[in-house]
Amino acid sequence: MGLFGKGKSGGMMNVIRCDEPEYLIWKWRPAGQEANSTSRENAIRYNSSLRVKDGEVAVFVYKQKDGTMQDFIYGPYDETIKTANFPVLSSIVGLAFGGESPFQAEIYFINLAGVIKINFGIPYFDVFDPRFLDFGVPVSVGGSITFSIDDPQKFIKAHRLINFSLDDFKQQVKDAIVRRIKSEITNVPEKHQIPVLQIERRLDDINDIVKPRIEADFEDFAVKLRRLDISRIDVDKTSTGYRELREVTANQQTRTINAQTDVNVKNLHDTQAINAKNMEETLRIQREEAQRAQRLQTETQFIGAHALDRQSDVMQTAAQNLGSSGFGGGSGSSGINPAQFMTGMAVGGALGGQMAGMVNTMGQQMTNQWQQAAQNNAGATPPPMPGAAPAVQYMLAVNGQQLGPYTLDQLRGMAQQGQFTAATFVWAQGMAAWTPAGQVAELAILFTPPTPGGATPPPMP
Repeated sequence: MGLFGKGKSGGMMNVIRCDEPEYLIWKWRPAGQEANSTSRENAIRYNSSLRVKDGEVAVFVYKQKDGTMQDFIYGPYDETIKTANFPVLSSIVGLAFGGESPFQAEIYFINLAGVIKINFGIPYFDVFDPRFLDFGVPVSVGGSITFSIDDPQKFIKAHRLINFSLDDFKQQVKDAIVRRIKSEITNVPEKHQIPVLQIERRLDDINDIVKPRIEADFEDFAVKLRRLDISRIDVDKTSTGYRELREVTANQQTRTINAQTDVNVKNLHDTQAINAKNMEETLRIQREEAQRAQRLQTETQFIGAHALDRQSDVMQTAAQNLGSSGFGGGSGSSGINPAQFMTGMAVGGALGGQMAGMVNTMGQQMTNQWQQAAQNNAGATPPPMPGAAPAVQYMLAVNGQQLGPYTLDQLRGMAQQGQFTAATFVWAQGMAAWTPAGQVAELAILFTPPTPGGATPPPMP
């Protein structure tokens, strides 16, 4: 500390500043004054010079009858002490001192820019898996924390600045965080479902779990936690508890895997049985639909034949009526009876019309039912009619797409319209490969040029 000069009354002027290289809280005293010697260590002369660096704050503490008051001067600041910049001082000094008499104040410098780091190590303590509480596993923890002062006013309210010891403060903080970290890690397996045997590999997760609790504890110290770094969690793998827990965990895991395998096998068998049953039901439905379609087709054919028989009967009856009417002359007949002839024609025509309408209606209904059954059973193909050779149907390959199948009559119409040519590739059941239509004997005739218009066919035999 140095001297700034002399006042009018011959007193010494002080330069108030902090030159400590590392500190958190530092108390200023005039040159030559020891701590707690006399009240002169707190005697500050008005107009002394005050220098506060950036990142620190100077706190003037005044002890008055009505309590303790403070003035906070934040750096950077380098001026003489004037009441204009010290609100509390201006109410204490007043005009009675004339700017020369000293005033009593404790001056503390608080480092706001400095960050304090504390390394910690927690010796082995037992951690239990909630599933196996008989096996305690020894665990040790190591790491560091860093903190700083953000709010000097809050810090002053929480701590007694006189004779403040940073070492004592760091020890208090260390004891608190060691107790908190030990408590949190002990409860991690139960609260956060982290197995004890995996606790070493979950270092980052555990760090994130513990940090909010440490931050809350630091509120009591009026400092701010900057960083928590749990750098290691060591498990004593030579301990009896670790070996026993590992063995019982492995046995349980084996039983779990076996049980899961049994469940998976059972599920597979159940799935296969369900699929087989579904396939059987699907095939049954397809068979029933195919049989129904065949019955509908047979019934349609039967009704058509019956309708033809009925129509034949009507025509025969009409012929008989015409014969009995005298048309063509009979024994004892004098000629055609017009009235009887017209009546017979009318009756025959009415009966024939009614019968034809009935047959057409029934045939249409049966055809609709057959078509509906064919749509419902698109995959089923009815067998060929008895006594009839199955018609060959061809597939066409056009522009990389497979079309068809088409019958010979359909292909004939397509050939006449130019949609089907001799170069078109075709395939039908029994053919070894796709072949141009012109090379298939049955299809080649579709492309034979017609007989010239001027040619006359020979006489029929």
